[in-house]
Amino acid sequence: MRHRTSLTASLSAVALVGAAAAAAPLAATAVPVNSHCGLEPGNNNDAFVNHDQLSKELDRIERTSKGAVDVEVAGYSNEGREIYQARVGTGDTVILVQSQIHGNENHGTEALLSLLKEFGGNTAEAAMIRENVTIVAIPRLNVDGGENDTRQNAMSWDDVLAAFPQLEGVEPAWNYRESVPGFDVNRDFNPDLDYVPQPEDFPGSSADTGWYITPEAQTVRDVYGGLEDEFGTVDYFVDLHNQWSCYSQEGTNNMSPLSISGRFIADPTEFGDWPEFDYDASRRANVAVYDALQGQGNSGLGHLTLYPQDINLPGTALGSFALRGSATVLFETSSQTQYDGQKRNGFLTKQVEIGLKGLVTAVADGSIADLDPDDYEEIPTRVFEAPDDRRPSN
Repeated sequence: MRHRTSLTASLSAVALVGAAAAAAPLAATAVPVNSHCGLEPGNNNDAFVNHDQLSKELDRIERTSKGAVDVEVAGYSNEGREIYQARVGTGDTVILVQSQIHGNENHGTEALLSLLKEFGGNTAEAAMIRENVTIVAIPRLNVDGGENDTRQNAMSWDDVLAAFPQLEGVEPAWNYRESVPGFDVNRDFNPDLDYVPQPEDFPGSSADTGWYITPEAQTVRDVYGGLEDEFGTVDYFVDLHNQWSCYSQEGTNNMSPLSISGRFIADPTEFGDWPEFDYDASRRANVAVYDALQGQGNSGLGHLTLYPQDINLPGTALGSFALRGSATVLFETSSQTQYDGQKRNGFLTKQVEIGLKGLVTAVADGSIADLDPDDYEEIPTRVFEAPDDRRPSN
Protein backbone atom coordinates (compact mmCIF):
# COMPACT_ATOMS: atom_id res chain seq x y z
CA MET A 1 0.00 0.00 0.00
CA ARG A 2 1.27 3.46 -0.85
CA HIS A 3 2.24 5.71 2.02
CA ARG A 4 -0.12 8.66 2.45
CA THR A 5 0.62 11.45 4.90
CA SER A 6 -2.42 12.71 6.82
CA LEU A 7 -3.04 16.41 6.33
CA THR A 8 -4.37 16.74 9.86
CA ALA A 9 -1.14 15.33 11.17
CA SER A 10 0.94 17.67 9.05
CA LEU A 11 -0.94 20.89 9.77
CA SER A 12 -1.87 22.63 12.98
CA ALA A 13 -5.55 23.42 13.33
CA VAL A 14 -5.45 27.02 12.22
CA ALA A 15 -8.42 29.07 11.13
CA LEU A 16 -8.30 29.99 7.48
CA VAL A 17 -7.17 33.54 6.80
CA GLY A 18 -8.40 34.81 3.48
CA ALA A 19 -8.86 31.35 1.99
CA ALA A 20 -11.99 32.05 0.01
CA ALA A 21 -11.47 33.67 -3.35
CA ALA A 22 -12.56 37.27 -3.70
CA ALA A 23 -15.77 36.47 -5.50
CA ALA A 24 -18.06 38.89 -7.24
CA PRO A 25 -21.81 38.23 -7.05
CA LEU A 26 -23.24 35.93 -9.69
CA ALA A 27 -23.68 37.85 -12.92
CA ALA A 28 -27.27 38.79 -13.72
CA THR A 29 -26.92 38.74 -17.50
CA ALA A 30 -24.71 37.21 -20.15
CA VAL A 31 -21.64 39.19 -21.06
CA PRO A 32 -22.11 40.79 -24.50
CA VAL A 33 -19.62 40.11 -27.28
CA ASN A 34 -18.36 43.70 -27.16
CA SER A 35 -17.31 43.29 -23.52
CA HIS A 36 -13.71 44.51 -23.61
CA CYS A 37 -12.47 41.00 -24.31
CA GLY A 38 -9.01 40.54 -22.93
CA LEU A 39 -8.65 44.18 -21.92
CA GLU A 40 -9.52 43.98 -18.24
CA PRO A 41 -6.59 44.31 -15.83
CA GLY A 42 -4.96 40.93 -15.32
CA ASN A 43 -2.54 39.58 -12.72
CA ASN A 44 -5.35 38.79 -10.29
CA ASN A 45 -3.71 35.77 -8.70
CA ASP A 46 -4.31 37.33 -5.27
CA ALA A 47 -8.02 36.67 -5.80
CA PHE A 48 -7.42 32.95 -5.30
CA VAL A 49 -6.06 30.87 -2.45
CA ASN A 50 -2.30 30.49 -2.31
CA HIS A 51 -0.67 27.25 -1.21
CA ASP A 52 -0.65 28.07 2.49
CA GLN A 53 -4.31 29.12 2.39
CA LEU A 54 -5.23 26.01 0.40
CA SER A 55 -3.55 23.82 3.01
CA LYS A 56 -5.40 25.49 5.87
CA GLU A 57 -8.74 25.42 4.07
CA LEU A 58 -8.48 21.72 3.31
CA ASP A 59 -7.60 21.09 6.95
CA ARG A 60 -10.66 23.09 8.01
CA ILE A 61 -12.92 21.16 5.60
CA GLU A 62 -11.63 17.86 6.94
CA ARG A 63 -12.24 18.88 10.56
CA THR A 64 -15.65 20.48 10.11
CA SER A 65 -16.91 17.53 8.04
CA LYS A 66 -16.07 15.30 11.02
CA GLY A 67 -14.14 12.93 8.83
CA ALA A 68 -16.59 12.74 5.93
CA VAL A 69 -13.89 14.44 3.84
CA ASP A 70 -10.50 12.79 4.23
CA VAL A 71 -7.50 14.86 3.11
CA GLU A 72 -4.06 13.41 2.53
CA VAL A 73 -0.78 14.35 0.91
CA ALA A 74 -0.64 12.42 -2.36
CA GLY A 75 2.79 13.65 -3.46
CA TYR A 76 5.21 16.55 -3.54
CA SER A 77 6.18 19.07 -6.20
CA ASN A 78 9.71 19.64 -7.45
CA GLU A 79 10.00 22.58 -5.04
CA GLY A 80 8.78 20.45 -2.15
CA ARG A 81 5.16 21.64 -1.81
CA GLU A 82 2.41 19.20 -0.87
CA ILE A 83 0.03 17.97 -3.55
CA TYR A 84 -3.21 17.15 -1.75
CA GLN A 85 -6.00 14.73 -2.44
CA ALA A 86 -9.40 14.89 -0.74
CA ARG A 87 -11.75 11.92 -0.65
CA VAL A 88 -15.44 11.89 0.18
CA GLY A 89 -18.03 9.13 -0.16
CA THR A 90 -18.07 5.35 0.01
CA GLY A 91 -19.94 4.38 -3.16
CA ASP A 92 -18.81 1.74 -5.62
CA THR A 93 -18.57 4.27 -8.47
CA VAL A 94 -15.48 6.48 -8.37
CA ILE A 95 -15.04 9.97 -9.81
CA LEU A 96 -11.51 11.41 -9.93
CA VAL A 97 -11.35 15.18 -10.36
CA GLN A 98 -8.20 17.25 -10.74
CA SER A 99 -7.77 20.99 -11.03
CA GLN A 100 -5.01 23.41 -11.92
CA ILE A 101 -2.66 21.19 -13.85
CA HIS A 102 -1.71 24.56 -15.31
CA GLY A 103 -0.68 26.92 -12.55
CA ASN A 104 -2.53 29.98 -13.89
CA GLU A 105 -5.92 28.22 -14.09
CA ASN A 106 -7.56 28.73 -10.71
CA HIS A 107 -11.36 28.69 -10.92
CA GLY A 108 -11.68 24.91 -10.70
CA THR A 109 -9.68 24.89 -7.47
CA GLU A 110 -12.07 27.35 -5.85
CA ALA A 111 -15.06 25.36 -7.11
CA LEU A 112 -13.67 22.12 -5.67
CA LEU A 113 -13.17 23.68 -2.25
CA SER A 114 -16.81 24.75 -2.24
CA LEU A 115 -18.06 21.36 -3.41
CA LEU A 116 -15.96 19.42 -0.91
CA LYS A 117 -17.60 21.43 1.86
CA GLU A 118 -21.03 20.70 0.39
CA PHE A 119 -20.45 16.98 -0.21
CA GLY A 120 -19.10 16.60 3.32
CA GLY A 121 -22.13 18.32 4.84
CA ASN A 122 -25.10 16.92 6.71
CA THR A 123 -27.82 17.40 4.09
CA ALA A 124 -29.86 14.50 2.72
CA GLU A 125 -28.51 15.22 -0.76
CA ALA A 126 -24.89 15.06 0.43
CA ALA A 127 -25.61 11.79 2.23
CA MET A 128 -27.13 10.32 -0.93
CA ILE A 129 -24.09 11.31 -2.96
CA ARG A 130 -21.67 9.89 -0.38
CA GLU A 131 -23.58 6.60 -0.27
CA ASN A 132 -23.48 6.07 -4.03
CA VAL A 133 -20.25 7.70 -5.21
CA THR A 134 -16.64 7.96 -4.10
CA ILE A 135 -15.18 11.32 -5.12
CA VAL A 136 -11.42 11.81 -5.08
CA ALA A 137 -10.28 15.37 -5.78
CA ILE A 138 -6.84 16.85 -6.38
CA PRO A 139 -7.73 20.52 -5.83
CA ARG A 140 -4.43 21.93 -7.12
CA LEU A 141 -2.05 19.65 -8.97
CA ASN A 142 0.52 22.16 -10.19
CA VAL A 143 1.23 23.75 -6.81
CA ASP A 144 4.53 25.33 -7.89
CA GLY A 145 2.97 26.87 -10.99
CA GLY A 146 0.12 28.09 -8.83
CA GLU A 147 2.53 29.95 -6.56
CA ASN A 148 4.48 31.35 -9.50
CA ASP A 149 1.41 32.09 -11.66
CA THR A 150 2.83 30.13 -14.58
CA ARG A 151 1.25 27.57 -16.87
CA GLN A 152 4.25 25.30 -16.42
CA ASN A 153 5.53 23.60 -13.30
CA ALA A 154 8.92 24.54 -11.78
CA MET A 155 11.42 21.97 -13.06
CA SER A 156 14.55 22.15 -15.18
CA TRP A 157 15.77 19.59 -17.69
CA ASP A 158 18.73 19.01 -15.38
CA ASP A 159 16.21 17.99 -12.70
CA VAL A 160 14.80 15.43 -15.13
CA LEU A 161 18.27 14.06 -15.91
CA ALA A 162 18.98 13.69 -12.20
CA ALA A 163 15.87 11.51 -11.86
CA PHE A 164 16.26 9.70 -15.20
CA PRO A 165 19.97 9.47 -16.09
CA GLN A 166 19.16 7.24 -19.05
CA LEU A 167 17.99 10.41 -20.85
CA GLU A 168 21.45 12.02 -20.84
CA GLY A 169 22.21 13.43 -24.28
CA VAL A 170 18.67 13.42 -25.68
CA GLU A 171 16.85 16.53 -26.80
CA PRO A 172 14.57 17.91 -24.04
CA ALA A 173 10.89 17.04 -24.19
CA TRP A 174 8.89 19.13 -26.63
CA ASN A 175 6.65 20.46 -23.83
CA TYR A 176 9.62 21.91 -21.89
CA ARG A 177 10.01 25.68 -21.68
CA GLU A 178 13.56 26.59 -20.72
CA SER A 179 12.75 30.22 -19.91
CA VAL A 180 10.52 29.25 -16.96
CA PRO A 181 12.02 26.60 -16.55
CA GLY A 182 9.22 24.10 -16.50
CA PHE A 183 6.93 21.68 -18.33
CA ASP A 184 3.38 21.73 -19.54
CA VAL A 185 2.43 18.89 -17.19
CA ASN A 186 -0.66 18.10 -19.24
CA ARG A 187 1.46 16.45 -21.93
CA ASP A 188 3.32 14.13 -19.55
CA PHE A 189 0.81 11.26 -19.35
CA ASN A 190 0.87 7.76 -20.77
CA PRO A 191 -1.90 5.13 -20.82
CA ASP A 192 0.70 2.60 -19.65
CA LEU A 193 0.98 3.41 -15.94
CA ASP A 194 4.17 1.31 -15.74
CA TYR A 195 5.93 3.16 -18.54
CA VAL A 196 9.60 4.06 -17.88
CA PRO A 197 11.07 6.98 -19.90
CA GLN A 198 13.11 5.77 -22.88
CA PRO A 199 15.62 7.93 -24.84
CA GLU A 200 14.08 7.01 -28.20
CA ASP A 201 10.76 8.56 -27.12
CA PHE A 202 12.19 12.09 -26.88
CA PRO A 203 11.56 14.87 -27.70
CA GLY A 204 8.15 13.60 -28.82
CA SER A 205 5.24 15.74 -30.01
CA SER A 206 1.65 16.60 -29.14
CA ALA A 207 0.53 13.53 -31.10
CA ASP A 208 2.60 11.23 -28.87
CA THR A 209 2.10 9.84 -25.40
CA GLY A 210 4.02 11.36 -22.47
CA TRP A 211 6.61 9.98 -20.05
CA TYR A 212 5.69 10.63 -16.37
CA ILE A 213 8.85 12.68 -15.87
CA THR A 214 7.20 15.38 -13.73
CA PRO A 215 6.28 14.81 -10.07
CA GLU A 216 2.81 16.19 -10.75
CA ALA A 217 1.99 13.64 -13.45
CA GLN A 218 3.59 10.91 -11.33
CA THR A 219 1.31 11.86 -8.44
CA VAL A 220 -1.83 11.61 -10.56
CA ARG A 221 -0.61 8.30 -12.01
CA ASP A 222 -0.17 6.91 -8.50
CA VAL A 223 -3.57 8.12 -7.33
CA TYR A 224 -5.23 6.77 -10.47
CA GLY A 225 -3.43 3.43 -10.19
CA GLY A 226 -4.41 3.10 -6.54
CA LEU A 227 -8.05 3.69 -7.44
CA GLU A 228 -7.84 1.08 -10.19
CA ASP A 229 -6.50 -1.39 -7.63
CA GLU A 230 -9.43 -0.56 -5.36
CA PHE A 231 -12.32 -0.19 -7.82
CA GLY A 232 -11.15 -2.04 -10.94
CA THR A 233 -11.85 0.93 -13.20
CA VAL A 234 -11.79 4.65 -12.52
CA ASP A 235 -15.30 5.29 -13.78
CA TYR A 236 -15.02 9.04 -14.38
CA PHE A 237 -12.10 11.43 -14.76
CA VAL A 238 -12.71 15.20 -14.80
CA ASP A 239 -10.03 17.78 -15.56
CA LEU A 240 -10.69 21.45 -14.68
CA HIS A 241 -8.93 23.98 -16.91
CA ASN A 242 -9.16 27.58 -18.14
CA GLN A 243 -8.93 28.96 -21.67
CA TRP A 244 -8.86 32.30 -23.50
CA SER A 245 -11.43 34.71 -22.12
CA CYS A 246 -13.47 35.44 -25.19
CA TYR A 247 -15.49 32.83 -27.03
CA SER A 248 -19.08 32.91 -28.20
CA GLN A 249 -21.71 30.36 -29.15
CA GLU A 250 -21.89 29.80 -32.88
CA GLY A 251 -24.91 31.49 -34.41
CA THR A 252 -25.65 33.67 -31.36
CA ASN A 253 -24.45 36.85 -29.69
CA ASN A 254 -23.93 34.92 -26.45
CA MET A 255 -20.50 34.94 -24.87
CA SER A 256 -19.53 31.42 -23.80
CA PRO A 257 -18.05 31.30 -20.29
CA LEU A 258 -17.25 27.57 -20.50
CA SER A 259 -16.35 24.90 -23.03
CA ILE A 260 -16.55 21.16 -22.33
CA SER A 261 -15.44 18.00 -24.12
CA GLY A 262 -15.20 14.24 -23.89
CA ARG A 263 -13.14 13.64 -27.03
CA PHE A 264 -9.33 13.42 -26.83
CA ILE A 265 -8.50 10.24 -28.76
CA ALA A 266 -9.21 10.06 -32.48
CA ASP A 267 -8.48 6.33 -32.80
CA PRO A 268 -7.85 4.24 -29.68
CA THR A 269 -6.36 1.38 -31.72
CA GLU A 270 -3.46 3.66 -32.68
CA PHE A 271 -2.07 3.23 -29.17
CA GLY A 272 -2.57 -0.49 -28.63
CA ASP A 273 -5.39 -2.62 -27.30
CA TRP A 274 -7.62 -0.67 -24.87
CA PRO A 275 -10.89 -2.60 -24.70
CA GLU A 276 -12.43 -0.47 -21.93
CA PHE A 277 -12.32 2.75 -23.97
CA ASP A 278 -15.93 4.03 -23.91
CA TYR A 279 -16.59 7.22 -25.86
CA ASP A 280 -20.34 7.05 -25.29
CA ALA A 281 -19.79 7.10 -21.51
CA SER A 282 -17.74 10.27 -21.96
CA ARG A 283 -20.43 11.83 -24.12
CA ARG A 284 -23.14 11.05 -21.54
CA ALA A 285 -21.00 12.57 -18.78
CA ASN A 286 -20.63 15.79 -20.76
CA VAL A 287 -24.36 15.90 -21.47
CA ALA A 288 -24.95 15.69 -17.71
CA VAL A 289 -22.74 18.76 -17.24
CA TYR A 290 -24.45 20.63 -20.07
CA ASP A 291 -27.94 19.84 -18.79
CA ALA A 292 -27.07 20.98 -15.28
CA LEU A 293 -26.11 24.43 -16.57
CA GLN A 294 -29.30 24.97 -18.56
CA GLY A 295 -32.33 26.69 -17.06
CA GLN A 296 -30.33 29.27 -15.13
CA GLY A 297 -32.42 32.21 -16.26
CA ASN A 298 -30.54 35.13 -17.83
CA SER A 299 -27.33 34.44 -15.95
CA GLY A 300 -25.42 33.24 -19.02
CA LEU A 301 -24.47 30.03 -17.23
CA GLY A 302 -26.22 27.97 -19.90
CA HIS A 303 -24.18 29.42 -22.76
CA LEU A 304 -21.47 26.78 -22.65
CA THR A 305 -19.97 25.36 -25.83
CA LEU A 306 -18.21 22.30 -27.16
CA TYR A 307 -14.41 22.42 -27.13
CA PRO A 308 -12.86 21.71 -30.57
CA GLN A 309 -13.28 18.06 -31.49
CA ASP A 310 -10.57 17.72 -34.14
CA ILE A 311 -7.86 16.82 -31.64
CA ASN A 312 -5.84 13.74 -30.74
CA LEU A 313 -4.02 14.14 -27.42
CA PRO A 314 -2.89 10.81 -25.94
CA GLY A 315 -0.28 12.55 -23.76
CA THR A 316 -2.90 14.39 -21.76
CA ALA A 317 -4.38 12.97 -18.59
CA LEU A 318 -7.77 12.94 -20.29
CA GLY A 319 -6.49 11.05 -23.34
CA SER A 320 -4.47 8.49 -21.41
CA PHE A 321 -7.20 7.78 -18.87
CA ALA A 322 -9.90 7.59 -21.55
CA LEU A 323 -7.91 4.77 -23.13
CA ARG A 324 -7.91 2.97 -19.78
CA GLY A 325 -11.72 3.12 -19.60
CA SER A 326 -12.57 6.32 -17.75
CA ALA A 327 -15.42 8.48 -18.97
CA THR A 328 -13.72 11.84 -19.37
CA VAL A 329 -14.89 15.44 -19.02
CA LEU A 330 -12.88 18.57 -19.77
CA PHE A 331 -13.93 21.91 -18.27
CA GLU A 332 -12.38 24.96 -19.97
CA THR A 333 -13.45 28.09 -18.09
CA SER A 334 -13.11 31.20 -20.23
CA SER A 335 -10.60 33.21 -18.20
CA GLN A 336 -7.06 33.05 -16.83
CA THR A 337 -5.26 35.14 -14.25
CA GLN A 338 -3.27 36.98 -16.92
CA TYR A 339 -6.34 37.80 -19.02
CA ASP A 340 -9.05 39.16 -16.74
CA GLY A 341 -9.74 41.11 -13.60
CA GLN A 342 -11.59 39.91 -10.53
CA LYS A 343 -15.15 40.99 -11.18
CA ARG A 344 -16.30 37.75 -12.88
CA ASN A 345 -14.57 35.29 -10.57
CA GLY A 346 -17.72 34.41 -8.64
CA PHE A 347 -19.66 33.73 -11.82
CA LEU A 348 -16.90 31.66 -13.38
CA THR A 349 -16.36 29.58 -10.24
CA LYS A 350 -20.10 29.01 -9.82
CA GLN A 351 -20.49 27.56 -13.31
CA VAL A 352 -17.86 24.91 -12.53
CA GLU A 353 -19.63 24.09 -9.26
CA ILE A 354 -23.01 23.70 -10.96
CA GLY A 355 -21.70 21.66 -13.87
CA LEU A 356 -19.55 19.34 -11.78
CA LYS A 357 -22.25 18.84 -9.17
CA GLY A 358 -24.68 18.03 -11.99
CA LEU A 359 -22.39 15.24 -13.15
CA VAL A 360 -21.84 13.89 -9.64
CA THR A 361 -25.57 13.92 -8.89
CA ALA A 362 -26.46 12.21 -12.17
CA VAL A 363 -23.95 9.47 -11.42
CA ALA A 364 -25.11 9.13 -7.81
CA ASP A 365 -28.83 8.86 -8.58
CA GLY A 366 -28.32 6.74 -11.69
CA SER A 367 -29.97 9.18 -14.09
CA ILE A 368 -26.82 9.42 -16.20
CA ALA A 369 -27.70 6.04 -17.70
CA ASP A 370 -30.84 7.55 -19.25
CA LEU A 371 -28.97 10.31 -21.10
CA ASP A 372 -28.61 10.03 -24.87
CA PRO A 373 -24.92 10.25 -25.85
CA ASP A 374 -25.92 11.68 -29.23
CA ASP A 375 -27.15 14.81 -27.45
CA TYR A 376 -23.47 15.63 -27.04
CA GLU A 377 -23.30 16.45 -30.74
CA GLU A 378 -25.98 19.15 -30.28
CA ILE A 379 -23.91 21.23 -27.83
CA PRO A 380 -23.18 24.57 -29.56
CA THR A 381 -19.81 25.10 -31.22
CA ARG A 382 -17.20 27.45 -29.71
CA VAL A 383 -16.26 30.55 -31.74
CA PHE A 384 -13.11 32.59 -31.06
CA GLU A 385 -13.63 36.30 -30.35
CA ALA A 386 -10.64 38.58 -30.82
CA PRO A 387 -9.78 41.23 -28.22
CA ASP A 388 -11.74 44.42 -28.69
CA ASP A 389 -8.65 46.38 -29.67
CA ARG A 390 -8.10 44.04 -32.62
CA ARG A 391 -11.62 44.30 -34.02
CA PRO A 392 -12.50 46.58 -36.92
CA SER A 393 -14.38 49.68 -35.85
CA ASN A 394 -17.92 50.19 -37.12
